[in-house]
Amino acid sequence: MNRDWIATAATLSAALPYLQRYNDAIVVIKLGGHAMSSDEEMDNFARDVVLMQQVGVNPVIVHGGGPMINELLGKLDIKSEFLDGKRVTDKATVEVVEMVLSGRVNKWIVNAINRQGGRAVGLSGKDANLMICDQDAPELGLVGTPAEIDTQILKTLFDANTIPVIAPLGAGRNGETLNVNGDTVAGAIASALTADRLLLLTDVSGVKDGDGNVLTELTPEQIADLTASGVIAGGMIPKTQTCLAALAGGVRAAVILDGRAPNACLLELFTEHGAGSIIRVAK
Repeated sequence: MNRDWIATAATLSAALPYLQRYNDAIVVIKLGGHAMSSDEEMDNFARDVVLMQQVGVNPVIVHGGGPMINELLGKLDIKSEFLDGKRVTDKATVEVVEMVLSGRVNKWIVNAINRQGGRAVGLSGKDANLMICDQDAPELGLVGTPAEIDTQILKTLFDANTIPVIAPLGAGRNGETLNVNGDTVAGAIASALTADRLLLLTDVSGVKDGDGNVLTELTPEQIADLTASGVIAGGMIPKTQTCLAALAGGVRAAVILDGRAPNACLLELFTEHGAGSIIRVAK
């Protein structure tokens, strides 16, 4: 027999305990970065998501779309500024943000999943009162922070064997549209669903130590120490803080992993070595 066939069979056999472990588990995936760089990468991601659902996982996709927003804002000659990593969002900007996220990007992901044989439905936090938000700092304009999450629509979609794909927009207390950070939305939804896993796909291989080595397992206490010492810095701070908030909200574990790696989500869930950096409370 062909050795590649034997190796494939051995890989499938070794995955059995993990397939059983994640049967009927909820896994929230924040999609961004390299996985959204081309139709080919999107198709690869969509195929993995459909496979996950086929073996019993309930996936929820939350996506970003910053580069596409920047592109359209530039074409419309609308200037955009950032404050502490968050986009200052006025009325003209939020209209573009909603157009790109709920329209172009959301439907791109939905169509990719459907092409791979899955069933996906696109939503934003405004649909079915999924996510009510409070306004963030006044100087940021129409930027929100999740305050109330109603997961009923998501559970209905699970029962219908349908994958929710969520754009990070929320409704304010007065019905206004608010732009929300995608990682924050993913963490809030994972907490509300008491998800088994929160996966944050990034363009880095995980949380690194002072020598640049990826730390494969971390506790909240270690995250705090690495942040205080300056080892965790820059854009990794909000990602690790999102993970800690998710753990505090009841999520079993959160993982920061490299979305550029082929089959990253499958490697994390269904292999012994996983992928990236898993953060969980020490047993």
